[in-house]
Amino acid sequence: MKSKLHIILLTALLMLSACSATKYVPEGDFLYKGTSVKMRGKEVSRKEQRTLSEELETIMRPKPNRAFLGIPFRLHIYSFWGTPGKEKGLGNWISRKVGEPPVLMSTVRPDYQRNLVVNRLENRGYFRTTLESDSTIQRKKIKFNIKADPGRQYLIDTVYFPMDTAVLAREMGLISENSFLRKGEPFDLDVIKAERERINARLKEQGFYYFSPDHLLILTDTTGGTFSVNLSVIVRPGTSPLAQEKFTIHNIFIYPQHSLADTAVTGDTMTHKGFIVIDPEKTFKSEMFDYVMAFEPGDLYNRTDHNRSLNRLIDLGVFKYVENKFLDAKGSQLDVYYYLTPFQKKSLRVELQGRNTSTNFAGAEINVSWQNRNAFRSAENVKLSVYGGADFQISGINKGNNLYRLGAEINFNIPRFITPFRVVTPASFIPRTKFSIGFDKLNRVQSYVLNSFRASFGYRWKENIRTEHELTVFAVNYIQPTNITPAYEEQLAQDPTLANAIQRQFILGPSYNYNFTNTIGQTRKHTFYYNGNIGLSGNIPGLLSGASYKDGDTKKILNAEFSQYIKTDHDGRYYNNLGHGSIFAARLFAGIGFAYGNSQALPFVKQYFAGGSSGLRAFRARALGPGSFITENIGENVIAADQTADIKLEVNLEYRPKISGILNGALFLDAGNIWLLREDPERPGAAISGDFLNELAVGVGFGLRFDFSFFVLRGDLAFPLRKPWYPEKERWVLDEISFEKSEWRRENLVFNLAIGYPF
Repeated sequence: MKSKLHIILLTALLMLSACSATKYVPEGDFLYKGTSVKMRGKEVSRKEQRTLSEELETIMRPKPNRAFLGIPFRLHIYSFWGTPGKEKGLGNWISRKVGEPPVLMSTVRPDYQRNLVVNRLENRGYFRTTLESDSTIQRKKIKFNIKADPGRQYLIDTVYFPMDTAVLAREMGLISENSFLRKGEPFDLDVIKAERERINARLKEQGFYYFSPDHLLILTDTTGGTFSVNLSVIVRPGTSPLAQEKFTIHNIFIYPQHSLADTAVTGDTMTHKGFIVIDPEKTFKSEMFDYVMAFEPGDLYNRTDHNRSLNRLIDLGVFKYVENKFLDAKGSQLDVYYYLTPFQKKSLRVELQGRNTSTNFAGAEINVSWQNRNAFRSAENVKLSVYGGADFQISGINKGNNLYRLGAEINFNIPRFITPFRVVTPASFIPRTKFSIGFDKLNRVQSYVLNSFRASFGYRWKENIRTEHELTVFAVNYIQPTNITPAYEEQLAQDPTLANAIQRQFILGPSYNYNFTNTIGQTRKHTFYYNGNIGLSGNIPGLLSGASYKDGDTKKILNAEFSQYIKTDHDGRYYNNLGHGSIFAARLFAGIGFAYGNSQALPFVKQYFAGGSSGLRAFRARALGPGSFITENIGENVIAADQTADIKLEVNLEYRPKISGILNGALFLDAGNIWLLREDPERPGAAISGDFLNELAVGVGFGLRFDFSFFVLRGDLAFPLRKPWYPEKERWVLDEISFEKSEWRRENLVFNLAIGYPF
């Protein structure tokens, strides 16, 4: 009986949905449901037919009303809330801002759509297309149908490049062997356009400053009658002599104190290695431009050095605007002018951040930073930050277990390599030498106080816009615990692993980070991100001292054991742009750390944890794992969950549909866990084994994202599907899900409020 009632209700809803969709369609008109383009004919494979159909349907205009899972929700909102012609009222405001008016057939131009199909197919080499079209009408809805027989695709037979003795023609002949136009390949207008750009780019590298793709003609001859095309690449008749001439660099003028309001800056000039620097106030050392400018007087003009110089000037971080001009000097020479508008040298910034965590903490942090962008007149950046924050436990056991954090940090950034030997990089980005020193004090009121002193020295450089490296040659972190409370000592007696959090120790050693992303610079359908780290600690002191925790012969520095370990982790992400602002995102994280020599375990701050707002969102931060282990009833003395381990594996899948304006949605699934490398008697089931995949936790949820451009406010609600601490054959908990029960909601629903996307 219930199933029949459900079917009746569903049918009624679908009928109501269909009626509301056409509510505001005028009499004599129809709701436009889109245009389908189907390929047919024996000359084109089925795979190519599908590809062409999908491509052609994406260029049809106008687009029908957007739909999710086949339902045009925004159209229904418009129909339900709004009254066309009226401006006022809450319903009409919702209708205009969230809803979407019906797309009518009267706005569709069938002849235009048919011409689009023919033109696009001709651009793909199908010059003998025949079309048929009709429409399908159902109630007040209409769908336009186009059936195309593209015929046989034309292939390239010959490609002719000029072979005369003119300078430009000779250069074109020399670069023809890498042409995108090849015998036997299909005729494709996009490939022809790409070939023009390729030739232009190659000629720009050979000094042809005034040349452009518009100076090229690629003539097409299809008169052979054999479904083949002959192409001729020629210079357009009437092209100016300047476009056919090579240019070299004459003078290089640099104005590092240019103002947008003042076009003429005069005063004392400095000449350094051929650069003429006009800087009356001597704000910058002229030597700074040695490692920034790619051009030198007498060089043949080329676009690579042109762009490299501009990118380096911008990457220095001291110039707000960078303008570049090339003007004719004499003969075949160019004078180069760089107009540089600097940022304000010194600045003060205050940041206030609020947060709420899945561990029942809410808090805020304030950060005050002072910055000098040109400390020693060569774009050196000095930044001093002072910060303080508090997190308050607003519910849960031992309410009032608040956290207070206070710290300061100095960062000194030099825009070049500081090394005993000269290092030259041809990249378009400025390498950096980094020094930092900082202090941090963490006061966990009912537990302990941790003082942390740190310092580091290293380098950061980019190969290109996608790839970045960071090598920390030396880093030291000294952690000193104080004010350990009796309550925490009592808990230590029951759970000795918590001693890792208050261990006095030295962490010292190098690290290397590699980062790749192709998400910058252009919109792509498929984008990738990868970040890999490897870190070492205590290896040289360990070798020199022969320290070994196994023999009880651990060594100390300043009365603190130094950590000895190797650790590596890898974070890979994939994004699929689904169109209309919707995205599918996936992440795989894997990390492992191995302690040896002077250490039995990784330092607490280097260990992995699971759960939280950016990980397994159905589980509270640091409360999951390791493995199948779960903290048993420790009683009222529990202060906070703090489970950490040596290995972490995590997979996240997330669908992010565009809802409206700044509002986006999210449906996600998270899976993963953490494990120990070694057995721990205090935590049975925590060590990794060959059956580790059977110990994965799984959770699902949904959320909302408010994208304000400069930051994203995110709220996620999640619950577990699989609990690894349950008996082996009972870990899937789908049968336990019961939203109507308050006890289940209290124990399983986890809400996370955060800033920014989880990945």
